Amino acid sequence: MSLKSMLARGTVVLAAAGKKMQTLQVRLTAGELKDGAEHFEPYGFTSNPLGGAEVLTAFLGGDRSHAVVLVAADRRYRIQGLKSGEVAIYTDEGDKVHLKRGRVIDIETETLNIKASTAVNFETPVINQTGKIVSQGDQVAGSVSQINHLHNNVEMGDAQSGPPVPEAE
Repeated sequence: MSLKSMLARGTVVLAAAGKKMQTLQVRLTAGELKDGAEHFEPYGFTSNPLGGAEVLTAFLGGDRSHAVVLVAADRRYRIQGLKSGEVAIYTDEGDKVHLKRGRVIDIETETLNIKASTAVNFETPVINQTGKIVSQGDQVAGSVSQINHLHNNVEMGDAQSGPPVPEAE
């Protein structure tokens, strides 16, 4: 049995990402079309490769009826020029998480959503930010609520109703 019958390069045609083991339809060299090729992915990482992404497909025991995609890569969107030891996760839209040398992590996207059911904690001496901060809840600084704090012994009202009106005597 030759290595040629066990491995083949190709491109992704379609992906079925809704299963526990994603499957791909791939077009291999010489125009061979394989449907239902299992796409093995490293633990903790998953992707839905675009049509045209390149694949390396294996046929265990040389059996061409059972295709297994070992890797799917897409040089069209790959981040180039990483320094030795750096790691990046990226999309075709330009989003990326880049773990850089010097213990710096850069995240680039249009909207970053973080959902934490208990808390988001920052342990750092400085937080820098540009733009405005918008909050739907209270801000507490030095154990003092910024919504219900006293200012010159007058309780501040909420932004919708304005300050409290003194009672008539």
